[in-house]
Amino acid sequence: MLGIVSTKLAPAAIGPYSQAVRAGEFLFCSGQIPLREGEVVEGGIREQTECVLDNLRSVLRAGGADTDKVAKTTVYLANFGDFGAMNEVYERFFGSSPPARVCVEVSRLPRDVLVEIDAIAYLG
Repeated sequence: MLGIVSTKLAPAAIGPYSQAVRAGEFLFCSGQIPLREGEVVEGGIREQTECVLDNLRSVLRAGGADTDKVAKTTVYLANFGDFGAMNEVYERFFGSSPPARVCVEVSRLPRDVLVEIDAIAYLG
């Protein structure tokens, strides 16, 4: 059985998708971008990464998980030159037991943001 997860503590979906879907003992979180109150967060990659991870945490919690349950993430960067700064924020967020991860540079992200991150959490 699938369950749709939604929270007002993270940006609403800007297309025909859900913030997250629970499938059995897994929670699949859609990509989060650095939006607060519908506006792109000011600043550079560090500020945007912090906002993305805060939004992701809100979605995880709405689905019954938290950062310690995240098994895998995918990080999408508009500029791979931002990898080091993004990674510093990411490391603080996930601590000493980070999930598996893929990180790729893409040609463009929604609203021309610098970073987007999605996640898969295991709830078991």
